[in-house]
Amino acid sequence: MGRDVDKVALRPSPGPASPANPLLSRSGEPRWDSITSSPAPPSWAREVAWERADVFRPAAYAPLLRGAAAVVHSMGILLEADYKGVLAGRESPVAGLRRAFAPNPNPLAREPAGGGEEGPGQLTYEAMNRDSALLVAREAARGGVGAFLYVSAAAGAPILPARYISTKREAEDLVACEFPGLRGVFLRPPFMYDSSRSITVGLAAAAGLGAAFNGLTGGVLGGFMGAAAAKPFKVDLVAEAAVEALADASVRGPVEPAQIEELATRAWRKGML
Repeated sequence: MGRDVDKVALRPSPGPASPANPLLSRSGEPRWDSITSSPAPPSWAREVAWERADVFRPAAYAPLLRGAAAVVHSMGILLEADYKGVLAGRESPVAGLRRAFAPNPNPLAREPAGGGEEGPGQLTYEAMNRDSALLVAREAARGGVGAFLYVSAAAGAPILPARYISTKREAEDLVACEFPGLRGVFLRPPFMYDSSRSITVGLAAAAGLGAAFNGLTGGVLGGFMGAAAAKPFKVDLVAEAAVEALADASVRGPVEPAQIEELATRAWRKGML
């Protein structure tokens, strides 16, 4: 699920799908020429039921979850700034980081997370990374869904506030504790990239260099650099791993990068048969 369609988030894996399984976002079906090289939808998109809904208003989407085999939550933000503006090139990453770390001593200055926008893209880690997952998991549990997959993260990074990763870990823990009837699957990929977001390709290249250097130095930077010293993953790889994880009832709890690669490889082999 996503509050906005964003290819940095999980997308349906190419292959057979049922129109009875909706893909929810705030805007419904995306403008394909804004995220792909063609205005025509890809082949898999014709087999998805595109629905519009606000994740903070569960009444709008709760009926769609009833009886579903699984629900995937792919929302999240890197910055509490205008992250869409950064990704689209309307705002520099430096300006975005400055605003992400800017103090906000008066909590009443913000609009409630579920009550409306906090300016264009101004949403909090707590709302986007944690609270949205809890809302969806609650509705999934009420609707008799069997599995809930949450796209988390392997680690933070020095350039990100600590709350980026702490809110994701809180979401994992709370979903597991509050909804024991759900098979919780928490993918923890490193930095994800896709060609539709050019800035992510550059950041992935930098992360790749950091991972190579970390490997040459015996992993001494791993603890300090976090995701910035780990090999980045293409979005498609994580999507394939998610589908495979949901198909395997033995997969539950945190799924670290090495296991994500194993799941994606298993899915690829199945596709070759």
